[in-house]
Amino acid sequence: FEMAAYVRKSLLQSTWSRLLQQKHRLVYTASQEFNENEITEKLQQFPGGSIDLRKGNDGIAFLTVNNPSKMNAFSGAMMVQLKDQVEELEGWSQGKGLILHGAANTFCSGSDLNAVKAISNSQDGMEMCMFMQNVLTRLMRLPLISVAVVQGKALGGGA
Repeated sequence: FEMAAYVRKSLLQSTWSRLLQQKHRLVYTASQEFNENEITEKLQQFPGGSIDLRKGNDGIAFLTVNNPSKMNAFSGAMMVQLKDQVEELEGWSQGKGLILHGAANTFCSGSDLNAVKAISNSQDGMEMCMFMQNVLTRLMRLPLISVAVVQGKALGGGA
């Protein structure tokens, strides 16, 4: 019995250690011809909405997708804000949980199609996808118990 408890504890510790080591590792890097700073500048050209983060003293954070006039579609600026909020959560040592939800009874409707259409070439489109893959992978790897509250509509890429 003691041996089983020791093995279980060791496995949990090594798994937790691997997760913490991976949390800052990106899926795409400069070696794949991905320039995060360049795509960040381009995404900032498409304003609208916000990604709001509220951290509670109880260790629970609320991340709100807030662009109700476009059914919470992600503008370019919101994509960058999500990256910034994820970075803040990565450094939050008191964090225990994360609740992700949309404003105004809509969860999310994917990307703002006006911004997507304005992406001028396929390379920029690919870099936008790589940027979001990195951000969402880091969000997934946060050492927090995470819950998405999907109330109302979840459409397109937000489903």
